Amino acid sequence: MPVTYQIDHAEQRIRTRCTGEVTLDEVQRHFSVLSQDPSCPDELDVLLDLSQMTNVPSSEHIGAVPIELARVAPRVRFRYCAIIASQEALFGMARMFGVFAEEYFLATRVYRTVAEGEGWLDHPIP
Repeated sequence: MPVTYQIDHAEQRIRTRCTGEVTLDEVQRHFSVLSQDPSCPDELDVLLDLSQMTNVPSSEHIGAVPIELARVAPRVRFRYCAIIASQEALFGMARMFGVFAEEYFLATRVYRTVAEGEGWLDHPIP
């Protein structure tokens, strides 16, 4: 599966990983599954790992993701979001996503490594 996730209940953190070619439809399915997951808590920090993603989404696709965030908002409130993007183009698109989705997070940051993203989520500075 191109979009997978694991919820860490102790840290109230979801670790979402995108691998290979990821389509907008797959992202939309991810949010649908998450909104119906009985193990999903009311509040979560997000670690979004794009380091294994092979395509770069268009700005239109990035702009469509906040619609999915709005749909899932009644079920779960996201707090901080750390995005991991090692490729230059994905790094830039992830920063654009942070702007498009700013109303759904207290803060969003983009990092090159999972360790950097996890470190920030452990002690977020808005």
